[in-house]
Amino acid sequence: MEILPKGRLDAFADGVFAIVITLLVLDLAIPEVVEGVMPALLDQWPAFLAYVISFSFVGSLWITHSSITALMKQETPHSYRLTLLMLFFVSLIPFTTKLMAFYLSHPPMIPDLASSDFLSWWHTVNALARSALSAPVTLYGLDLLAASVTMNAIMKSAIKTPDMLITESASPELDALQRRQQKGVYIIIGTLIFGFILPVVAVFGYIIVSIVFFLTPTITVAKTTLGKDK
Repeated sequence: MEILPKGRLDAFADGVFAIVITLLVLDLAIPEVVEGVMPALLDQWPAFLAYVISFSFVGSLWITHSSITALMKQETPHSYRLTLLMLFFVSLIPFTTKLMAFYLSHPPMIPDLASSDFLSWWHTVNALARSALSAPVTLYGLDLLAASVTMNAIMKSAIKTPDMLITESASPELDALQRRQQKGVYIIIGTLIFGFILPVVAVFGYIIVSIVFFLTPTITVAKTTLGKDK
């Protein structure tokens, strides 16, 4: 098995995560108003919502990747390529975030349907929302899904190559982390399917995904640390 240095890959990955998070905040625009700054900022709630979702997701991926590499003593060409593939999808998150935020900030015009019943009004509004938001919301979700799946592939590769791990006990720890992270993958898939029907509501599914991904690695690392202290 060909062995490659771990430190260079860790440093490169950390740099990409840092750049991606920086690019996310640069997409938050300063409102061009002299007075009423707070209302103008509140009008940009889709951009801030997308930023919070993406920041939490990217941050959770960084924590997960740090947890993985902490259990590894070396890398292989296969793990190098999987990490680069994961970073490829992570580097697209600023673009897909901006795309989704833009279309959330520019909802379609709702026609005057005062004479229609509620059901007809709802079908019309939902059809307009699907036509305007389905593509950007779906592309955003596919990006999150691809990054998550490749992160899981990195963990599975390490589990199947025990020579990469620091100790034998690292394998069950990594396996537990991978199974927890896989739950987030299932949520993303469900949200993507739901997004074809109600794209606006699907955005809240991404919020849940970010929370699950953000908390899972933290909880796992905390349990591992407590176990070592006993």
